Amino acid sequence: DETEFRNFIVWLEDQKIRHYKIEDRGNLRNIHSEDWPKSFEKYMKDVNCPFKINERQETVDWLLGLAVRLEYGDNADKYKDSTPDGAKNADNTAKNAEPLINLDVNNPDFKAGVMALANLLQIQRHDDYLVMLKAIRILVQERLTQDAIAKASQSKEGLPVALEKHILGFDTGDAVINEAAQILRLLHIEELRELQTKINEAIVAVQAIIADPKTDHRLGKVGR
Repeated sequence: DETEFRNFIVWLEDQKIRHYKIEDRGNLRNIHSEDWPKSFEKYMKDVNCPFKINERQETVDWLLGLAVRLEYGDNADKYKDSTPDGAKNADNTAKNAEPLINLDVNNPDFKAGVMALANLLQIQRHDDYLVMLKAIRILVQERLTQDAIAKASQSKEGLPVALEKHILGFDTGDAVINEAAQILRLLHIEELRELQTKINEAIVAVQAIIADPKTDHRLGKVGR
């Protein structure tokens, strides 16, 4: 909005930048004047803004930076020991990012819960409960998310197959039996492909579990 933009520039000059004397701000304050763009262009040159008058976003960003520098310069003692809001919450953010960092893996309730989940999901038991927990997480992500369930629920439409293009390799002497054998062979190939896919998924899951070094959060170190 043009009016809001002009008011913003005037506010920055009046309250923060204060490059002009009060009596010299009249042309800039007259935001309804047709000559305001010329006054603004002169103002940009006077404050040494490197951007052109039509580069509004860049100009606003630069003027805000100038205002911050001047505000800090006027109140250096007030701001020098200030801590950014983001830094104040850095520790809490880190803890939230690692929800298991304070987890007591020797707690009987934790072990019982992991074991109950493993039994429910038919996951192989392991001596390290954290490893089992990671396996549970992988299974849930891969198989039990809404997207995974929706994908698994989708019905698969078969594609027409021309049996005459597939060589059986032997002849039973009966055309009908030959055709049935061809169908059985194609179904067997499809089952082998599904099995290979499951094997690949199992390999990926195992690699995801064992690829990371064992971490002991309590000791604050990584490695076996």
